[in-house]
Amino acid sequence: MAQFPTLKTGAVAQYPIRTTYTYRADVVLFLDGSEQRLRNSPSVIHTWDLVLSQLDEQEMSAIEQFFLANQGRAGAFSFTDPWSGIVYPNCSLASDELSLGYLKPLSGLTAIRIRENRS
Repeated sequence: MAQFPTLKTGAVAQYPIRTTYTYRADVVLFLDGSEQRLRNSPSVIHTWDLVLSQLDEQEMSAIEQFFLANQGRAGAFSFTDPWSGIVYPNCSLASDELSLGYLKPLSGLTAIRIRENRS
């Protein structure tokens, strides 16, 4: 399985990093108007928002090749949580679009959202 590419520093992300924790829930509506909520996943689902800046051409190319190899949201890969160091083996990109830009030489910029997949 593929691994999300690391930067030249060995890190997978730069600060600030935003992590979102989500639970899935089903809502059952009854005829009397009341409702019951049932958790649909056994544990929290993680989402990471990465803003990567000051990337050189090699790092930008690695991210672009990774995106193309995963075919956007279609692929799955492992991702190491930058905060805890835990490797999540089943993650995917949250978008089928990747925007890469250069502010000046050796100063590439991109934003990526990664989500943990649950079946």
